[in-house]
Amino acid sequence: QVQLVESGGGLVQPGGSLRLSCAASGLKFTSYLMGWYRQVPGKERELVATMHSGGFANYGGSVKDRFIIFRDNAKNTVHLQMNSLIPEDTAVYYCNAQPHTIGEDYWGHGTQVTVSS
Repeated sequence: QVQLVESGGGLVQPGGSLRLSCAASGLKFTSYLMGWYRQVPGKERELVATMHSGGFANYGGSVKDRFIIFRDNAKNTVHLQMNSLIPEDTAVYYCNAQPHTIGEDYWGHGTQVTVSS
């Protein structure tokens, strides 16, 4: 049974930083593209960042140069370092595992990030 468990969300002031973590189990971690997506009520879920098991990263345009994704293949974890946070970053952040080849992808339950003074 695949599980993706997010942690690290919370309330932070504008300009602050926060690190999200996702622990994966039940899958061959290095066979998956790991990523973070976010969603606000009434809007579609959007890409934040993904990272291939080999280290190649891709970022959504609104977070580029502020967020950093990194993964630890030995610990089956993926992290999102969020810097220079702005109120528009407020959303529920979801961890995602997508196979490099054909197959089912998986989602975590999400963690709330609120940027507010």
